[in-house]
Formats: sequence, C-alpha cells, structure tokens
Amino acid sequence: MQRLLTILRLSRPLYLLLAALTYVLGAGIARYLGNPQDQPVFWLGLFAVLMAQLTMSLLVEVFRPFNEPIIAEETRAERKAIQDAALYVSLSALTGAGVIAFFFFRDHSLGGPSILFLAIFLFIVIIYSVPPLRLAAKGFGEFLLAIQIAYLAPSIAFLLQAGSYHRLLNVTAIPLSMLAFAAFIALDFPGYSEDIKYERGTFLSRLGWERAVPLHHALIVAAYFLFAAAPLFGFSLSLLWPAFLTLPFAFLQIYLLYNIALGAKPIWTLLTANAIALFGLTAYFLTLTFWLR
Repeated sequence: MQRLLTILRLSRPLYLLLAALTYVLGAGIARYLGNPQDQPVFWLGLFAVLMAQLTMSLLVEVFRPFNEPIIAEETRAERKAIQDAALYVSLSALTGAGVIAFFFFRDHSLGGPSILFLAIFLFIVIIYSVPPLRLAAKGFGEFLLAIQIAYLAPSIAFLLQAGSYHRLLNVTAIPLSMLAFAAFIALDFPGYSEDIKYERGTFLSRLGWERAVPLHHALIVAAYFLFAAAPLFGFSLSLLWPAFLTLPFAFLQIYLLYNIALGAKPIWTLLTANAIALFGLTAYFLTLTFWLR
C-alpha cells in the first residue's frame, strides 16, 4: 500500500490534471473554429497524452541520482522496489500511448502536423527523463514541462480534430506557456534549500533566485501583454478577455516573490496555491470560453 501511494505521488497528479485541462482547451479551440468533433479520437488522444505525461513523471524518478532520496529514510531495497515499480508503470503507459498513435496512423487520423507534434511530445519525454541528457536535472525541467503541458498538449488535441494548424492556437497557447513556466518557477521556491542541499538541477537552483525572480515577473507581464495583443493577430479581445480574470492572482504572485526577494518571511502554502491557480484558472476560463461559444 505504501509503495502504491508513493507511485501515485511520483506520478504528479497535478501535472496530469493540468495536461488534461489544456488538452480539452485545444479541442475547444478546434470546436470554436467549426471543426466537427470526433469523440473516439478525442478520448483516445486524451488517454495517449496522459500516458505520455505519466511516463515523463515516473521515468525521471527511475533515473534519480543516489544522493537524492525518493522517500525519507529509505533503505536500498525500498528504493529499488519503488524505482522498479515506476519503471514498469512508465513503460506500460508509454506502450499504451504508442499503441494509440499506431491506431491513429493506421486509420489515417494522423496528418503530418499531428505526427510531428506527437513525435516532439514523446521526444521531450525522453530528453526530460532519461540519461545522458536528462534535462530535468540540468535546469531545463520547468521549461520543458511548460511547453509539454501548455503548448504541445492543446496543440495535439487541436490537430487531432482540425487536421491543420491555426494561428488562434498560438495566440492562446504561447502566453499560456509563459504563465505555466512562471508557475513552475514559483513552485521551485519552497524546495530551494533542499534542492541546493542535494544538488538538484532545478531551473531555480541553476539560475539563482536573484535572476529567477525578475524573469518570473517578466514572463507574467509578457503573457498578459500577448493576450491583450490578440487584435493585432486578427482576433477580438472579447474572445480572450476571460484570461484577465486571473490578473489578481498574477499581482499576488509577483508581490509574494518580490517580498521573498527582499527577505520577508515566505508563506509557502499561499505561494504554491496561487501559482497553481494562476495557470490552472487561466487555462480553465479559456477552455470554458471556447466550449461555450
């Protein structure tokens, strides 16, 4: 039972939930643009994306360095058992995603753009998790996660329904990716001292909080600027205005990290909850908008 709970924790349910949300967003954009919805393709695509995301989360634990404990006061046997279980689950999930991709290809549901984005998605899974690259430990993990969840997942959903790309997807997914990256940077802060202790290569520990804080602020400002610039790309601001409902969360997140940078006592629970809410609610409001229009 304890091992099962550990595998569940290592699977990062939050990442799976966010990937599912942005996938539904991509399908919603396709629906808004008038593409007929293929329900079997939608659900199979969602399952494949979630299985690939699950693989990404678990494989990085399979290759976790020995100086980084998986659970507190673990024994060598416990660590091996957990890593073996994570390996079996991740390989099963990756196989499931691969089988679905094969069926899509066989039934001609995959066009050239869809194949390309699926290949990029799986490529990121490998370079994020598996040595010799294992970019999650070299300061690129948060960036790759943001691209995977906020850009590739909705793009795959959109392409499976629409077959070809549309600039509305970029107008929505690029600023959303910036908010995701900012959120993942903020989520690094509570574990910063432990990351330094175990020499974990998070983005924050590699870049340093002095440079990460202004970058975090710039990402948030740039994201909302791009949402506001939608008319320059031929889309009415009335389409994307729900993204601005999360501006209070953006201001609060900037304020919290600004105070931490000045040496104020951090409120980690609030920072964590706010970072998740900033990205998650923005994605949710945009998803609701496209599905209801």
